[in-house]
Amino acid sequence: MKLIAILFLCTRLLTSLAQGDQQQEFVCSDEDLLNAVDAALTKYNDGSKSGNQFVLYRITEGNRTEEESVFYSVKYEVKEGDCPVQSGKPWKECDYKESEQVATGECMATIGKRHRDWDFSVTTQTCHITPAEGPVVTSEYECHGCVHPITTVPHDLDPVLRHAIQHFNNHTNHFHLFAVKEVERAQRQMVSGWNYEVTYLIEQTNCSKENFKVLTPECKALPNGDTGECTDLAYMDPRLRIASFSQKCELFSEKDFLLSPKLNCRGCPEEIPVDHPDLKRALSHSITKLNAENNATFYFKIDIVHRATSQLVAGTIYFIEFTARETTCSKESNKELTESCETNKLGETLRCTADVYERPWENIIEPTVKCYSPGEKQLRPCVFKGRPQDAGAEPTSES
Repeated sequence: MKLIAILFLCTRLLTSLAQGDQQQEFVCSDEDLLNAVDAALTKYNDGSKSGNQFVLYRITEGNRTEEESVFYSVKYEVKEGDCPVQSGKPWKECDYKESEQVATGECMATIGKRHRDWDFSVTTQTCHITPAEGPVVTSEYECHGCVHPITTVPHDLDPVLRHAIQHFNNHTNHFHLFAVKEVERAQRQMVSGWNYEVTYLIEQTNCSKENFKVLTPECKALPNGDTGECTDLAYMDPRLRIASFSQKCELFSEKDFLLSPKLNCRGCPEEIPVDHPDLKRALSHSITKLNAENNATFYFKIDIVHRATSQLVAGTIYFIEFTARETTCSKESNKELTESCETNKLGETLRCTADVYERPWENIIEPTVKCYSPGEKQLRPCVFKGRPQDAGAEPTSES
């Protein structure tokens, strides 16, 4: 039967936004959300060379980040339609394929919209497709010419930050040199070179301009020094030179700093919801690590996530507390843990903590997992913290 309208089933919408972003909630009837998913699915179908198009089944997750640009991050499910990819029809005009065995899939995509009257542009998209018969197929798409939000600090941002802090120190009347404290948010666009927009915190060091012309390793942040925030626009040409640069900075008074807990604890671990979408990969690697190091006959799977925090470093560190429960899948009969492995209600349980370090731009993810049985006694580790060195004294240029 011909579909008169596509039914969008939204099971869960999240607004999980980075610090400083403007949070805006939206619902399943949000036109921009549906247009964003339409752009993502159309992009996927256009990239297929054979077979049938996929039709939207339901949107399961979504969030929107809005400043100068709008970015939608969505997760949606698809089913195989009855329109061949060469038919030229849009997927909205296709029915679901009438068959007991049809291909299905799940996609995660980031879609950008520079201004409200512009078309949507798919920044990144990963789809896991399960054919009617056969293994899962993964397809990825990345738009290099689109504006990408940078969630962590890559190495290629270092030249921009070095140029930025030198520019600030050369054009301010402050008696001391400042250093970059922490990057708050950044985005990048590949052109003939790269466009960067970056916002970061700066902090006063103990090096005066009278004794130091530029920052050196001897320049340390003053505990009670001045702080500020800068936003820069930079263009780096193909020869990796900063060819265009503009900067806007604001110094905070001591009162502003003390009244703002956000500014007073940059880089501190931050509590996040246990169902946060960013935890999915960290949890997956944690349970894989547990099963690889555990000599049990059966696989374990995560039963309950109790608590989670994230910390921005040169990458992201997740600290997770969870309970793992034994499943009915034995390691002898199964090559790996799968979604079909059910927990054994009478099986063993483990209480676990995981530290997961991620650097997505280098495909690095390093989990460390420690588990114990609930009835097992645990020794509290003792940590020795050395006496802190005296701070605040200004070094000499000869030291």
